[in-house]
Amino acid sequence: MYAIIATGGKQYKVAEGDIIKVEKLGAEAGETVTFDNVLAVSNDGLKVGADVANASVTASVMEHGKAKKVVIYKFKRKTGYHNKNGHRQQFTKVKIEKING
Repeated sequence: MYAIIATGGKQYKVAEGDIIKVEKLGAEAGETVTFDNVLAVSNDGLKVGADVANASVTASVMEHGKAKKVVIYKFKRKTGYHNKNGHRQQFTKVKIEKING
């Protein structure tokens, strides 16, 4: 059994017991979160649309962290223009506990 959920502008295919990294959530480590934006659920057959209107996925927050650094380097030749910048995206690691639907 798996479900497709949407959170943080991305879609994830999850099954019970999976550990995924999603965009940072406002929950502390050890708390449970519920993803209500379920796009599809596959148990015996695939259910989408109105069939999954009341489906949800329950997960527990494991930890928060930062991803690897992405370096942004801008350069224009002949003008002496160099601009180096970096970014580390924050994430939340969650463990999928139960798929309701």
